[in-house]
Amino acid sequence: MGFMNKKMTWTNTEFIPFKICIAAIYLYLGASYPAFYSDYKGVLLGLFGISLLIIMGLWIRKMRA
Repeated sequence: MGFMNKKMTWTNTEFIPFKICIAAIYLYLGASYPAFYSDYKGVLLGLFGISLLIIMGLWIRKMRA
C-alpha cells in the first residue's frame, strides 16, 4: 500500500470539495435526528456523494502525476 505513503501537495482550491464533502456528511448525520431537517436528507446525501466522487477523482489524478 505505497499509495498512502506518497507525498502530495494540495492547494486551497483543491481542498474545497473535501471540505464540502465533510460538511455534507456531518449535516446529513445531524439531520438524521430532528424532524425539522429530515426534508433535506436526500439533498445532503446527494451533495456528499457528488463531492466524494470529485475528491476521489482529484486524489487519483494527483497520485498519477
